[in-house]
Amino acid sequence: MNLTGGIVLFASIWWLTLFVVLPIGQRSQADMGEVMAGTHAGAPSPLAWKRKLFITTAVTTAIWGVIAFIILGDYITRADITYLDQLIR
Repeated sequence: MNLTGGIVLFASIWWLTLFVVLPIGQRSQADMGEVMAGTHAGAPSPLAWKRKLFITTAVTTAIWGVIAFIILGDYITRADITYLDQLIR
């Protein structure tokens, strides 16, 4: 894995993790008791962006580290992936 591949892998994992982390702990305006005029009661209440982004980055770093260790340590190589279908058959 080269530098560009590592950055692209990190960015891909970061976005996927963000979309998983965003709805965790989210409460609606009705739950909070603060329904803003012109919005639906089920609309989300304001989001704690800094906390969500920090959690996303921390989880992504851990996942990326494991994947980079596997790739750079040659535990799984391209040859293994090429012959993976033969192992299944």
